Parts: sequence; structure tokens; C-alpha cells
Amino acid sequence: MVRKKILLEMRPALDGFAGIPQETRLLFRGIKTLNLFDVEGLLQHSGRYLSKGTKYRAARTSKRFAQARQINRVSRSIISLQEQPRRSTSQEVLDHVRKQFGLTLARLSALIGGSLKLTHFDPKLFHDFVWRNLFAKTLPPSDFELVTQSHFRVLRMPWKLMHRTGLKRTITSSGRYLNVDTNEFDYFIAQTPYPGRVSGNTTFIVRYHDALPILMPHTIGDKSFHQAAHYNALKSNVRDGAYFACVSKATRDDLLSIFPEAADRAHVIPNMVSHDYYPEESSPARVPEIIKSRTAAIPRLNNTSLQPMASKRSSPGTSFNYLLVVSTIEPRKNHTRLLESWEALRSDGYPDLKLVVVGSPGWDYAPILESFLPWIERGDLYYLSKVPSPDLRVLYKHARATICPSLGEGFDYSGVEAMRSGGIVVASDIPVHREVYEDVAEYFDPYSTPDAARAIGRVLSPDFLPTRASRIEQGIQFTTRYFPEQILPIWKTFFQNIDEQDGRAP
Repeated sequence: MVRKKILLEMRPALDGFAGIPQETRLLFRGIKTLNLFDVEGLLQHSGRYLSKGTKYRAARTSKRFAQARQINRVSRSIISLQEQPRRSTSQEVLDHVRKQFGLTLARLSALIGGSLKLTHFDPKLFHDFVWRNLFAKTLPPSDFELVTQSHFRVLRMPWKLMHRTGLKRTITSSGRYLNVDTNEFDYFIAQTPYPGRVSGNTTFIVRYHDALPILMPHTIGDKSFHQAAHYNALKSNVRDGAYFACVSKATRDDLLSIFPEAADRAHVIPNMVSHDYYPEESSPARVPEIIKSRTAAIPRLNNTSLQPMASKRSSPGTSFNYLLVVSTIEPRKNHTRLLESWEALRSDGYPDLKLVVVGSPGWDYAPILESFLPWIERGDLYYLSKVPSPDLRVLYKHARATICPSLGEGFDYSGVEAMRSGGIVVASDIPVHREVYEDVAEYFDPYSTPDAARAIGRVLSPDFLPTRASRIEQGIQFTTRYFPEQILPIWKTFFQNIDEQDGRAP
């Protein structure tokens, strides 16, 4: 049987530890383990042109220095993902033309039906880059060989420029997205609505995480661009007959509330949880050491600029009680509500309760971090970032509770990871949390500080102690449903159903 070929977008994997970057790594690794497909990754930068890869997967031995030239091209592609490589005079001229007229040229290419060509990225001599830059933040070392021997393709044009091309309208026509030459592949999987069109023989699949840029546009950064880019790319994908693998039923419902015509092509496939999260024996004495080593610098808002804060931070004691929240710092995540409820609890019977916040700055983060500063300087709130999974397991396990306070989510990894690690979860009462956590979490109204304080107080109360151990065990067992071995068969069935629906041979 001929193995079908999948091209999977890897751009998010170049970013942080959690969320869509984590899902991208787990999905690539997971589909590879099915042994049903040849899987290649698509390398593209959000804002920078990449140096092109090679034309062929293997060097043509008949040409002098062919192998050296191929290796140099791959090496330059790596550099271009991080900075501008050294260029010849002609390349500098071309870069200047792109800078001045890139959008106009891309728009013209889209109007005449031009196609973006993909070049090859052979990882044979570049395993270290592939592992550390794409996969190491999520996958265990045992997966090194599995993922570093995979081939990749390079798409030179920046992802944001492709979005702007599709958004560009004229008096006589609406925006048109560029074609991407995916002719060699049976499936293309994008990690968000994709600003491009695939070849006619390629099945287009969008891993749909959430509709928040459309339904909660007031919570995102660069609002005008991100809302328009998400909506218009999504509309184009729906019009082109893309399939949607939604991370939750709540996300599918949101998608269909906007584009009901996608119903027959929208399916639910939950995210996979990493095997890095599991219950392990660990001493609570490790928590202060993790906090000391992972404490992040806090920027201070000074007029309109952010300046580093010079602060006398207090070190955590050898043992203390704390609440934990793990999420990007942005308004949608509802840190302000959590802070208010934590303050209420401290003044109502829990004066020594600490708050540990783990996450990187996201959209509109400055006011949130500013609200943390007085508590950080008092030594009662600790802000951490870039916390690897072994340390997070310890923090999840020993927290009095992990709080998931978001106003909107597509899935929300942190609650699942906390349960897997032997922790207690208190979550905002939104549809996706009810779906993903069911009755294994305590819930509160995300718009009510008193209700949040009451819900957290229930798991802090001595009355909860007799049921705490059973709730922890319930969470450990419940979250096995998100193991790769449970989710990957859903993906397998998804591909089979696509083939049947499109009348393709299995």
C-alpha cells in the first residue's frame, strides 16, 4: 500500500512551551507514530522571508560541489529563521525590492494565479537544530530519532504577508489569497486559519483551536489586523472546502455559529496531553527552589514605555501554601479576577496563602503585570516564566489548587496537566471547561469575584480534606482520555472518513 503524504505546518512550534506550539509538536510526533503516512513539516516565519532550501531532496552527484551547495542552503534557511543571513549585492537589491513592493508583488501574483513553491530542508546534518528549536520544549528525548529524521519544506514568504495579501482589496475586487504548491501531498494540516490555498489534489485540514479573534476581538492585540486576518482566512478556508479538526465541541460550536456551512466538514478531536505530566512522588521542599530559579523579570510601565523593575524580591520559605495559575498573561485569561478573589481569601481566613503565576506576556499584558507588583514586592506573589514540564509537575502537585480563570478558551491545557500531575483544579464556568474537565473540577462565575473566592475556598476548607485524595485520583484517571493512544485513533478515523467523503482510495 502506498503511504499517503502529509504536510504539517510547524510555524507555531518555533514559539513557546504550551498551547498551540505544544499541540503542534505533539500532533507531528503523534501522526508519525501511526506509521500510516509520510509526514513532513512546513517551515515558515511569521514576519521574515526565509532563505530557500534545496530543489531536490538529494544532491545531484553529477554536479561539482552539489552536496556542499545543498548543505549551505539548508544552513542558510536555519539562519534566516532567526536573523538575516549574509547576502550578495543582488540579494540585497532583491530584499530592498521586497521591502518596498512586497505586498504589491504578492497581490499581483495572487490575482494572476501564481503559486508559491516549496523547497526541501534535509535534516540529516542538522538534527540539533530540528530537535532544540522545534520539539525539545514538549517531547521527551526518547522521541529524538523519530522527529529529527523527518524531512521539512521551506515556504519563503512570511505568513503575515500572506495574510495581508488576502486582506488587500481594490475598487473592483476583494482580496485573494496566494496558492501554495502542495501538489506532492495528499493532506495539508494548518494550525490556524491559513492565509493560502492548496493544490487541487491536496485535502486541506485546519486544526481549529478557537474563534476568539472573531468572538472576543476586544481581548486580543493588534485588534484590527488579527480580527480581519482570522475572519478572512477562515472564510477562504471554508469556501475552499477545508476540513476542520476542532479541539473541542465548544470550539466547533463557535465555528458553526459563524460559518454553519462548514458543519459537514467540522469534527471534534481533543488535544493530546504530553506524557511529561504524570503523578510522581516529590517533596514540597522543591517548590521554593523552583520558584527561585524560574522567577521572571517584571517590566514596569513608565508613561508609555516598559522599563525593567528594580525590586527587592522576597524569597519563598521552605514550605508555604499557594494557588497556581498557568497561562499567557493577557486580559482573556482573567488574571485580574483571580487576583481579586485571592486578595479576598487572604483577608478572610487565609492570610498566608501565596499566589504563583506562570506564563509569558501576551497581548495587552502591562496592566496585569502592574497589578502584580505590590504583591511581588511584599513576597506574596511570584511570577515565573519558561518553566519546563518537570518543574511544572511539582508546582501542580503541591499547589492547594490550580486555577483556570479564563473568560474564553479553545481547550485549556493547564487544568488537564494539573489533574495528570495529581493536582486539584478550580475553573471558570465556561462551556469548554465543563466539556474538558466535566465534574472533576470546581467551577465559578468568571465575572464574579465573590463566587470565585467561594469556589476556591471550598477546596481550601478543612471540610474538603476527606475528599481531596479521591478527587485527585479521579482527575488522574479522568485525564487518561487525552493520552496520545486515545486521541490518535480519532485522527486515524478522521482521515478515513475524509477519504470516504471525498471518494478517495484508502
